[in-house]
Amino acid sequence: MSECLALEKPLSIAYLGPEGTFSQLATLKHFGHAARTVACSSIDEAFRLVEARALDYVVAPVENSTEGAVGRTLDLMVSTPLKVCGEVVLRIHHHLLRNSAGIDGIRRVYAHAQALAQCHEWLNKNLPADVERVSVASNAEAARLAAEDGSCAAIAGQAAAERFNLLKLAENIEDEPNNTTRFLVLGHQDVGQTGQDKTSLIVSAPNRPGAVHYLLAPIADNGVSMTKFESRPSRAGLWDYVFFIDVEGHHDDPNVARALQGLMERTSFVKVLGAYPQAVL
Repeated sequence: MSECLALEKPLSIAYLGPEGTFSQLATLKHFGHAARTVACSSIDEAFRLVEARALDYVVAPVENSTEGAVGRTLDLMVSTPLKVCGEVVLRIHHHLLRNSAGIDGIRRVYAHAQALAQCHEWLNKNLPADVERVSVASNAEAARLAAEDGSCAAIAGQAAAERFNLLKLAENIEDEPNNTTRFLVLGHQDVGQTGQDKTSLIVSAPNRPGAVHYLLAPIADNGVSMTKFESRPSRAGLWDYVFFIDVEGHHDDPNVARALQGLMERTSFVKVLGAYPQAVL
């Protein structure tokens, strides 16, 4: 599919860099190697480039099965004009990497904060207590630092190991074997119905007893299955929140359309982020 689309126009995809991150792997999984991928220094930069139409799509992490939501991605989705047009689900495997064999002499382990949390128990059991754990911007950055200093190791994936020519001292060190991250693909176009779709939206609810129950009733009343419900501060006022909701079905499906209409009648803010085919792991 990527190669066919590239014949019409080369696709350009923004992702959270640097090279070797799981965001890059998710980008390649969804778009293939025929697309041009652009590593960005932040999720904000990736969104802005696509909003300005300098690039075609952005692939952004939205939640991890063990560490929960990626707050910055959710915050940007409140105001962005981009539409969610796809999702990628990626099984996450972390490896302990070093530029030489053996764990003797390791003084420091670099990794993204989430990777450190996801490998916490393994590190406790397998490395000396005095080995420092240092959080960095990405696992790829951790691999780069480990490649430069033989007294350091990194937690990162296969792509980072290959990118920086590091040895794998231990494989699959994540504490949860089913550790999975979900990414969203955002662009400027709507996606039609496929029969196996999701719809993502944001809603607000007034701060009063029973407000959320009242708000969500149209979803249940129309037989729509809700697969995600996440709250975030709205930044509009103290203790005001918005809710991120995923439901099964396309927003043009009759039952989903009725549910959305019911939501709009019950709250002052409903933003449909987009409908897209459900990802395959």
